[in-house]
Amino acid sequence: MPTPSKSPACPCGGAAYASCCGPYITGAALPPTAETLMRSRYTAFTMRDEAYLRATWHASTCPADALFAEEEKVHWLGLEVKSALRLRQRKAESANQAEEMNRDSVEFVARYKVNGRAHRLHEVSRFVREAGVGGMRWFYLDGSFPE
Repeated sequence: MPTPSKSPACPCGGAAYASCCGPYITGAALPPTAETLMRSRYTAFTMRDEAYLRATWHASTCPADALFAEEEKVHWLGLEVKSALRLRQRKAESANQAEEMNRDSVEFVARYKVNGRAHRLHEVSRFVREAGVGGMRWFYLDGSFPE
């Protein structure tokens, strides 16, 4: 399994990897929120951990092709969470509260470099919570790009 860089800080910008995304990526714990899952998936991208990314990707939208090209050299620079759009905050407005509790969205910007050229990924990711191994768990469903 891939290991994080030598820096004790978690790639997602949180505390030390071992107390931030590490327990989720190693399987010791399940991310309790969609935002936590999104952060751990960002960290998994920085580590090129395809197994974790596939395990947290909803089966209905997970691509069949490899997630990483061997020749692709991406240097991840940082993550900024713009908003966690907690649909459960609007549950009083919803007729189907149970369904809304199991859906969430997170808007973020991830910055990275490819061959020395800077890029940014601005995405609004959608997540769904379903029964899975170990109980209810969040899965990445898909994303849209506001810009």
